[in-house]
Amino acid sequence: MAESPQTHQKFDLTILGASGFTGKYVIREALKFLNTPSSPLKSIALAGRNPEKLAQSLKWASHPAPPPSLSIIKADISDPSSLLQLCKQTKLILNCVGPFRLYGEPVVSACVDVGCDYLDICGEPEFMERMEWIYHEKGVERGSLVVSACGFDSVPAELGVMFNSRQWVAPRAPNCVEAYVSLESDKRIVGNFGTFESAVLGVASVEKLQELRRSRPRRARPVDRVDLASPLDDNPDQDSGTPPPKGSTVEHQKKIGLWAVKLPSADSIVVRRTLSVLTENPGGIAGVNESNEQVERRENFWSTVKPAHFGVKIGFKSLLSIIRIVTLGIFIGLFGRFSLGRWLLLKFPSIFTLGWFRKKGPSEEEVRSASFKMWFIGRGYSDVTLASQGNKKPDMEIVTRITGPEIGYLTTPIILLQCALIVLSQRDNLPKGGVLTPGIVFGPTDLQERLEQNGISFDLVSKNPSSA
Repeated sequence: MAESPQTHQKFDLTILGASGFTGKYVIREALKFLNTPSSPLKSIALAGRNPEKLAQSLKWASHPAPPPSLSIIKADISDPSSLLQLCKQTKLILNCVGPFRLYGEPVVSACVDVGCDYLDICGEPEFMERMEWIYHEKGVERGSLVVSACGFDSVPAELGVMFNSRQWVAPRAPNCVEAYVSLESDKRIVGNFGTFESAVLGVASVEKLQELRRSRPRRARPVDRVDLASPLDDNPDQDSGTPPPKGSTVEHQKKIGLWAVKLPSADSIVVRRTLSVLTENPGGIAGVNESNEQVERRENFWSTVKPAHFGVKIGFKSLLSIIRIVTLGIFIGLFGRFSLGRWLLLKFPSIFTLGWFRKKGPSEEEVRSASFKMWFIGRGYSDVTLASQGNKKPDMEIVTRITGPEIGYLTTPIILLQCALIVLSQRDNLPKGGVLTPGIVFGPTDLQERLEQNGISFDLVSKNPSSA
């Protein structure tokens, strides 16, 4: 391996923040596809502030094999010139440096200036919407494709909604889809500290997000309120869709054996943004140099995706766990509003989260033992004409499910790398540039099939008359 701050080589991708806890898992996943048959990934660089830590992460990621010879580039978020130089040396940046609301914009700005493509694993709505507002038009002009939420936030939600929607073959039509996330483990579940930090800082930036939304023109929306779960949404959509009743705060979903509570995650916000773009572009967004065959494939794909109200809940097998998650939400909601409270939350995460989050992260054994299930319960009409008959209730239910390994360190790197491989191998079929959601960019591609080949499954569970 070599430190190469001024190399003129054009790398296929560069992993920025590769010495972080998530970053080293991203390296490990990337090495699986480096110089393998049919892989477009022929060169990788690692970038960050500390070359020694990057070398250590590479050694960890390649174990038990010796570390391959990868270029290591010193780059600092606080040094714009180092970021510009970095972006000039690579086709694609994978950004693992969070919280993104603090450290993400300089990287996006450098990528857009140079015309480099950018993917990240952000799940922070304020950052994503601000980047879209500031950099979308320039990204289109410069040919820089900027896609956030290319991890567990929010690709399973995006592809899961599409997968459920495609089961509603005409004349059937969905009215709403609710997702239930269930985290499972043979050991104790320990979350990513970066996720906890982002949630805490997210509470502090709620007003900024609301101000940003009020300052922007209202876009066309397919339904009147897609986000049924997030308290961050003060921008309801205006259309003729009739939202389903909200239901109780705590729900016992017997058909999947879970107690559930609404989850204020980025997923529903990202899905809403995808559906908004789809409303404005019914056939999706054209690829920069796509063939006629690809145009037909893209338009056919989007014709099978039907807009529906969408919400996300987190589910547990016991009511006690629901009480625990609600308590955690109260702590974050109360303490996250003032600086001393945020300091306490971030200084003592294990105490305030009752052991769910800790600074050093989970052990390798805890990561290996964890998994997730994400259920999608779609309710709608066996015949779309029923929807126009006054207060006619949905009479059909379709249940689908996504399952996979631990969400933060296994599923997220799998998704990020598959998105990266699609960018490298299918760039002509993707939009020229701009700040877009993973759903609108990767929906018509083979991303679902790629994930299925790498340990993430999509299943149709049932199609039945609605019990609601």
